[in-house]
Amino acid sequence: MSESQRILRIGIPKGSLSDSTLDLFERAGFHITVGSRSYFPSIDDPEIRCVTFRAQEMSRYVEDGVLDAGLTGYDWICENESNVVEVCELIYAKATPRPVRWVLAVPNESPLRRVEDFDGKIVATELVGVTRRFFRDRGLSVKVEFSWGATEVKARLLDGIVDVTETGSSLLANDLREIATIMSSTTRLIANRSAWADEWKRRKIESIAMLLQGAIEAREKVGLKMNVPRRHLDAVLALLPAERSPTISSLAEAEYVAVEVVVEERVERELVPALKQAGASGIITYRLNKVIP
Repeated sequence: MSESQRILRIGIPKGSLSDSTLDLFERAGFHITVGSRSYFPSIDDPEIRCVTFRAQEMSRYVEDGVLDAGLTGYDWICENESNVVEVCELIYAKATPRPVRWVLAVPNESPLRRVEDFDGKIVATELVGVTRRFFRDRGLSVKVEFSWGATEVKARLLDGIVDVTETGSSLLANDLREIATIMSSTTRLIANRSAWADEWKRRKIESIAMLLQGAIEAREKVGLKMNVPRRHLDAVLALLPAERSPTISSLAEAEYVAVEVVVEERVERELVPALKQAGASGIITYRLNKVIP
């Protein structure tokens, strides 16, 4: 492949994952600009061409070679039964860093209590194929209707629904009760098999994967810098997380050293006052864009 032909076509999910995906790419070092009516966002990498597709259809276009790679949910890979390369898992979503779940739910007043109670019943969902296989594998005859939006409303028109949730707040808001989890799903970076076999495209995809994973790894971490008198160094090091090996550097003042370490953000507010009390000074905390193992 000549240098002028070195273009990687990557799909960016449109819809609920759009903002969090653009933010992830920004933290990974890629600036993507999306026009209000454009399906072809611009990116500050001349070797990448972006196209926006709904996550529901992304894996089909990657499998067919319309795209070399793309980001979509594991749920839609399973729904489409797509034959693609799953390059890596990227644990981020619309509202939280947790996996999303597809759940079988009914109104609180429904007499249905178990999965087995749905034999001969009707449910609505956008995830039709996965839901049909879920019931079929359990020997249940359930009619699964496709739902195009507003699925929660249909819970009181049919026998139940299978809908996606991150926090469970939508179920509570609609007075619904969860019966079972059909599947859990996280975002995946996927690749077309022919593109993956191309040496240059594979290296490019692997580089993008490394940077995206590094941005996710850095999401809940902060860096700490501080000056520590040598006589207090052991006390300060004893406070730092055991799994983190700090960098220790000599300073112009021979009796002081500089200590730098990466820690979980959730421990920072308790750790910083303790470090100060142990003798550290000039403590600086800073956010991280990427942490590459």
